[in-house]
Amino acid sequence: MNLTRNFTLSELTKSDTAIRKGINNNPNAEQIEKLKALCENILQPVRDHFGRVKVTSCFRSVELCLAINSSANSQHAKAEACDFECPGVDNAELADWIYKTLPYDQLILEFYTPGEPNSGWIHCSWIDGTPRASFLHAYKSEGKTKYAPIIGKAKDLV
Repeated sequence: MNLTRNFTLSELTKSDTAIRKGINNNPNAEQIEKLKALCENILQPVRDHFGRVKVTSCFRSVELCLAINSSANSQHAKAEACDFECPGVDNAELADWIYKTLPYDQLILEFYTPGEPNSGWIHCSWIDGTPRASFLHAYKSEGKTKYAPIIGKAKDLV
């Protein structure tokens, strides 16, 4: 099922963990509509501007979230978020473009190391209504994931 010109439902629900553990990772009709909106507002514009988008994780059923030690309240389980990269594009550059251009809810540059353009990935969510418009950097400190607001440009992280 095509959600937009370049994105399919199967691409956004694929999970090796779900397959391996026999977990149903099929969204309901309401979740499919949210995935379509995520594609229309975030993923397709990114694809149109940068070219190939490699989706690493998008929809996750509550059962799948729990199986990978994520939250049952994750925006992935609500069909509102996607983790992705654009091969050949620095993830900080990608984050800065989304920040300037798209109506995101939450934009997180996850586990990016300045000076290493292929490090990390983008987590971006879209919701109908009033977005939070939060722009964050996720990183590890003392073995724990921490989040810091990005002020200015992600390319300026040190």
